[in-house]
Amino acid sequence: MGKHSKNILILIFIGATNMLTAQHEAMYSKELYISQSDTLQYRMMMPKDFDDSKQYPIILFLHGAGERGSDNKAQLVHGSKLFASDENREKFPAIVIFPQCPKNSYWANARIDRSTNPLKIEFPLDIEPTKPLNLVMQLMDEISAKPYVNKNKIYIGGLSMGGMGTFEMVYRKPQFFAAAISICGAGNPEATKAYAKTTPFWVFHGANDNVVNPLASVNMVEGMLKNGGKPNFTLYANDNHNSWDSAFAEPQFLPWLFSNIKQ
Repeated sequence: MGKHSKNILILIFIGATNMLTAQHEAMYSKELYISQSDTLQYRMMMPKDFDDSKQYPIILFLHGAGERGSDNKAQLVHGSKLFASDENREKFPAIVIFPQCPKNSYWANARIDRSTNPLKIEFPLDIEPTKPLNLVMQLMDEISAKPYVNKNKIYIGGLSMGGMGTFEMVYRKPQFFAAAISICGAGNPEATKAYAKTTPFWVFHGANDNVVNPLASVNMVEGMLKNGGKPNFTLYANDNHNSWDSAFAEPQFLPWLFSNIKQ
């Protein structure tokens, strides 16, 4: 095969990939949640063949710091394809929500020392939630009140900064979620007292993570165990910060999540 032919094949592959990406992104409608003078952008995918006489689970997914912005698109980079696949939409029909955090803010209250590698992060518990997280909480309260939502099957997950937001949101709403997933996240182990017994967790991290120390997840898991929880913990020996790739490839990722029903 000549060089010219190879280049054509590469262009065809890139074009097909971009088309598939656009197709799955189109499944998520662009939405706005407005509270007084504040606005939260989010994307939402409804179940296939949605029927408002039925009840559906909700999956809330919080993105990482790299996907912050105002385009209401970047937050779909990681994870949205998993939920939008034909197979998973058939097996696990759900309302899937991807909010977007503004560029200069965070989901969690985090004091970050960027002079260290991995980062040194502290999570104070005695202050109000960040504006973006507060808006997400309000949004979830509003959507979960809809008659077509199964209030016993509301799930949350997030990666990196979103994993941190997941820990904090469950801390602030310990009776709200049926299960939670944190990927390469971090949090305050003291906060696990609020939810260790009420919210099942599956925590993922890469052992070679040079952005968020894997010990941050270890400490959260130990906190849950200490406070009566039974979390699942998966540490990928060869993964760096992008352990979400391995987590999303876990065969039991969605089956485990949907197997949990709030009592």
